[in-house]
Amino acid sequence: MIKLKQRHFNFQTGFFRYWTLLLFLAFTLPVFPQEQDFINAQLIDSQTKEPVIFATIRIKDLARGVISNTDGGFKIPNSFKTLGNVLIISSMGYKSREILISELSSIDLNFIQLDARIFELSEAVVKAKRKRKLSAEEIVRRAIEAIPRNFPTNSFSTIGYYRDYQLDENSYVNLNEAILEVYDQGFYELDQETTKVKIYDYKVNYDFKRDTLAQQPYDYTSKRKTIDKAYLFNYGGNEFTILRIHDAIRNYKIDSYAYVHRLDTDLLNNHYFSKESETLLDDDVLYTIKFRKTYPGFSALGRLFISKRDYAIHKMEYAVYDLWSRKMDKKQKKRGNNKQLIFKIIVEYQKVDDLMYLNYISFQNRFQLFSSPFMVTDIIPDFIEKRFKVKFNNRPYGEVAQIRGNYRVMYKGKELTLTKIAVRDNTVLLYPDLDLGGAHEMFKEIDKVSNIKKIGPEVLNFEFAKEIIDVKGHNLNDGVYKEYNQFREFFVQEVKPNVKSPVDSLFMEKRKPIFKDQPIIKPDNFNDYWMNTPLQNIKTKGNSGDN
Repeated sequence: MIKLKQRHFNFQTGFFRYWTLLLFLAFTLPVFPQEQDFINAQLIDSQTKEPVIFATIRIKDLARGVISNTDGGFKIPNSFKTLGNVLIISSMGYKSREILISELSSIDLNFIQLDARIFELSEAVVKAKRKRKLSAEEIVRRAIEAIPRNFPTNSFSTIGYYRDYQLDENSYVNLNEAILEVYDQGFYELDQETTKVKIYDYKVNYDFKRDTLAQQPYDYTSKRKTIDKAYLFNYGGNEFTILRIHDAIRNYKIDSYAYVHRLDTDLLNNHYFSKESETLLDDDVLYTIKFRKTYPGFSALGRLFISKRDYAIHKMEYAVYDLWSRKMDKKQKKRGNNKQLIFKIIVEYQKVDDLMYLNYISFQNRFQLFSSPFMVTDIIPDFIEKRFKVKFNNRPYGEVAQIRGNYRVMYKGKELTLTKIAVRDNTVLLYPDLDLGGAHEMFKEIDKVSNIKKIGPEVLNFEFAKEIIDVKGHNLNDGVYKEYNQFREFFVQEVKPNVKSPVDSLFMEKRKPIFKDQPIIKPDNFNDYWMNTPLQNIKTKGNSGDN
């Protein structure tokens, strides 16, 4: 404890002189507002006044920068202001801008306007000999065939800002952040097997709301947290691993995600393609190819942005919607939107030294969080007794809980016969007939992976009737669902071509949560990178007097 020394003033002399001195200082010393560590800015469309999202902001003559957030916001360390650096801002379909960092305020939020760039024939190079117009399918086929030519096949690294978070309405929840260096062995190698990751730093951001229920892993056993009509493998709970596997361009030779599957063999076969108006990125003219597919209950929609010059894929967008969802909110129905998003992926590449390297990737999926006074909390296989322990959060009512018709256990599409049901406190014991439906094989398969939660519902699935009640009369699963949007994103700040991963170093464990007991290694130049934390309570529109 710090004790303050006491000084006694004569009321008529000392105190008066002391108060006069304070007044004098107050009127004569300039008052400087405290400068922040970062310059905060927001990009807006000069016409619509809407935020420009995922724009690239680079520091001129330096190989690093940031990507604007979904609110158009970004931040730059204040240290660049004194160095006379210039920001280069570019975004697909907009005119690039250069801005002196010294002209930006270190105190207030800076609004920066971007003008839409309309593609005109005069901007295209017209050749004397007219070429045959390519169909959308032919353009996509050439782009896929050109991946080994346009993307790096030698080792390289990317350093960037990673984050995962959820959106509850429009509020950030459970925001986690990190600075990572990703050592990629090149596009000829399988990413999941050969890529290594260093964690420079991570932060669980408590400036934003934390929701412990929404933080829990996906649970397709108790159905407490699920993606409706979809299944997401958790890869040991590592969110960055989940994000990387959803880059279909990097993983063009393996199964990446639903409907796209293997980009090199399945994309063209699974979708219908059409051309849209061409667009511009700096001086590069890009084909815009729309592709879609409708399945029973689902629709898939995507776009590819492909260079006319060398067929390099600059950007890929892909979204899958549920057409039959009953959980659509009133706002959606009022807007006439009859599609519920299941997942959406945006990945963009940038050209560095004539090759395409990742610029950013954003993976969004919608999930449901279930809350009920009476629900299943866990299902545990008992290998010794050859039974399942179904645990509830309350004690089930005995007579109803022992009715066999209230349970269905499906193994590889076949329903198992239950020979016995017993109730023990909060647990119901289910005994399948070991001689029917492959029950012996089922227990061997579960025992092999040692955890029932690692087996997807397409292999082993449990269904429970709502007629099951607890001792207080609550029906099973008679509760409410709350919808959240989950985001995982990586924004590259620096690309290092022809860099190999260090031999003697500690790397992230890919099948372990990124924010749980992972090695942290800060390089000497750690301050060259920063977390582009989203702004809180940011306005989404600027005014005509902005930069």
